[in-house]
This record gives sequence, C-alpha cells and structure tokens, in this order.
Amino acid sequence: MAENTPESAAAPQEAAAPQDPQAAKNAQLLALLHRLFGADAFTDVEEPYGLLTVTTTRERIHDIMAGLQQDQELQLNFLTTMCGIHYPENEGKELGMIYHVHSLVNNLRLRLKIFFPIADPVVPTLTDLYATANWMEREAYDFYGIIFTGHPNLIRILNVEDMDYHPMRKEYALEDGTREDKTDLFFGR
Repeated sequence: MAENTPESAAAPQEAAAPQDPQAAKNAQLLALLHRLFGADAFTDVEEPYGLLTVTTTRERIHDIMAGLQQDQELQLNFLTTMCGIHYPENEGKELGMIYHVHSLVNNLRLRLKIFFPIADPVVPTLTDLYATANWMEREAYDFYGIIFTGHPNLIRILNVEDMDYHPMRKEYALEDGTREDKTDLFFGR
C-alpha cells in the first residue's frame, strides 16, 4: 500500500497540468520581440485574457510597427484596432493609444500601448504602413484630440468640424445634472 503524503500527492497533479499553449505562444512572441527590438523597447508586459500586451514609447512605435509588419517570421501585417484612451489620474501619461496587430498566417495577436502627456498629444501616423490607420487616427483625433504627425487628412470624422472639445476625454459629466424629468427612483439610485 502506497503512502499518501502531501509530496506524493502534489507530484502527479503538477505533472498532469499541461502547459497553456497560448502562454507558450506568447513567450515565443515576446522572445522574438526582444530579439528584434531589444528588451528595453517594451515595459509592462502582461497577458490579460491570453493576449500579449506590451507598452512602448511614442518615439519607437512607428519603427516597431514597421518592423512587425515587414518581419517574414511574424507577419503581423493586419492592424485590427487602433484607439485612443484617457486616464486623467496618470500625471504625465494622461493620453494613450492602443494598437492591436494580427498575423492571419500564424494566428498571432499582439497589443501595444503608448502613453504621453495631454499637454503634448502628438504621435506619429501609421497611415504610411496601414491604410486602415487613416480613419482610426481621425477617430482618435476627433474624440481625444491626439494629433498624428504626417497624417494626410487629419480632420474630424464623426463630430462637427467647429466642435472645440474632444468628447471622449473624461473631463465631462456622464449625465446632465440639470435634468428634472428623470426620477432617480426608476434608475435604482
């Protein structure tokens, strides 16, 4: 009869737990990113929901995105999402951009983030790399006031041209405090 000790019981459980294939894929991708661009190019490496997410700087974002697009091994040549973000509590890094790139051939996904001060909302354009960046950059300009240097037509895309503010910044109340036709009783407050 075998003895049932904590050590003997834990060993089979550890051996039985297979390694997460997405985590292994992300580790390979991160190692390749470090080889291509250097380990100092990326900070705040995370894997929320299995999606490799790295933070870099706006000074390096264009070169990194160009390298990702042109690398024959990665083939991250599909820009699926580009959007602005606003965190007013992060002093000196209030605004940011998030980029999602995808390799349809290798089924790889990568999220890159950059942050910069709201007083200097200037980022290089990616329209020379991705045609889809055109409208996404116009949307980030329209809603967050992020200026993309080199963009061929940086004008508002959804709001009226004479609007003098950027509505997605967290500077505005979510509700109209002067409304009298709403009864809080109906809204659970």
